[in-house]
Amino acid sequence: MLRSALASARPSALKQTRLSSTLSSSAFPRISAIDRPGTKYGGTHTVTLIPGDGVGAEITESVKEIFNSANAPIEWEQYDVSGVSSSGEALFKQAMDSLKRNKVGLKGILFTPISQSGHISWNVAMRQQLDIYASVVLCKSLPGFPTRHPNVDFAIIRENTEGEYSGLEHQSYPGVVENLKISTRAKAERISRFAFDFALKNGRKKVTCVHKANIMKLGDGLFLNTFRRVAEDYKSMGIEFNDMIVDNTSMQLVARPGQFDVMVMPNLYGAIVSNIGAALVGGPGVVPGCNVGREYALFEPGCRHVASDIQGTNTANPTAMILSATMMLRHLGLDDLANKIASATFNVIKEGKVRTADMGGSSTTSDFTGAVIKKL
Repeated sequence: MLRSALASARPSALKQTRLSSTLSSSAFPRISAIDRPGTKYGGTHTVTLIPGDGVGAEITESVKEIFNSANAPIEWEQYDVSGVSSSGEALFKQAMDSLKRNKVGLKGILFTPISQSGHISWNVAMRQQLDIYASVVLCKSLPGFPTRHPNVDFAIIRENTEGEYSGLEHQSYPGVVENLKISTRAKAERISRFAFDFALKNGRKKVTCVHKANIMKLGDGLFLNTFRRVAEDYKSMGIEFNDMIVDNTSMQLVARPGQFDVMVMPNLYGAIVSNIGAALVGGPGVVPGCNVGREYALFEPGCRHVASDIQGTNTANPTAMILSATMMLRHLGLDDLANKIASATFNVIKEGKVRTADMGGSSTTSDFTGAVIKKL
């Protein structure tokens, strides 16, 4: 599985240590704990846990049960933050303080209201306040679970902190709204270097920049031109690069996903492409993810769905959360334990005897969790 690690710094627009990734034998991201060890007392790591809304409580409970059975040296600081109403702002701030203290977190997805009177997205607020600028989502076919396209295997690298998600909008005149999309060369360079380092460390061969520079010539043009300039630094290392307009990318993904290897893109496009990628390999229940920056790492399902429609039914697929949690274990240097849990999860899926409804079965969340524990 993918493993993310801090690479040695090279000059960048923000002069920050850049993150890169390396591939382990069992394949989903590991963030190196060299510069971000987190909080550890007596051999036990303290991790902030935010179950989230919808099915979050059920799938994080699955992780807790598996970790308990595997004797994982993890102590949870749990905060039951909910985005359903703005009344939980005080608890949200406590959770943020915990994340800043522990530097490592596992979370479900927090609901974000659509209404104008609703609060801002707390998911986005976390990423911006902690500057966890790189979202990493791996879309990879699962052995034993065939989908329309076999052997899908690509990584989505999404800029997490600006673009349309900057939250800067206002009504300039009744019936006229202006929404500002913020694009900076510094953050475009930072995420582009992350993507190329990711490709280099994982033995990947190509990086594709996804954009809409034909229409947004200044904003996406800045992102694309910065990407091209960074790409020149990696030519001698054998990393190919190309670019593709986002609407064509969507079509190409569902028609010929095998052409993609590593994809890097601004914030909004990453949200869309991550959903397409998840659909290609089995849905939001099987795709893990992480958000990383210089100081903090936050692990969550790669396809950000609350799934309120099945909340409380014990039918959610916990695979994405379990695999995200194994990525967290690798970040903490607990590779053997991470591999043990990930292998057990993949073996359950491969056998096909215990599958939740989204994978064509009738098993419950509890059934799947129990099957993984038995494989341990």
